[in-house]
Amino acid sequence: MSRLSPEDLHARLIVFIGATLAIVFGMSVFGMLYALIFVTQPISTQAPNDRAFIDLLTTLTVFLTGSLGGVLASNGLKSKPRKEEIPPSVS
Repeated sequence: MSRLSPEDLHARLIVFIGATLAIVFGMSVFGMLYALIFVTQPISTQAPNDRAFIDLLTTLTVFLTGSLGGVLASNGLKSKPRKEEIPPSVS
């Protein structure tokens, strides 16, 4: 089995981090939507515990949005390929 190049390792790392952040982001959005749609609230005001939970999910979602955007944007910043050494020609 051949060793992976640093570029291959970097690409796998980007994919893993992006997939993990996207899954957590999706679960957070689902949790926020569930809390807003299906949790019964008092008629006049929102329950304090629910408000704190929604605030926490909102902060987490904003952070994950920035992190996911940063990871995906940094994918364009690739290291320069090394020049292959050309052996001197024998004449």
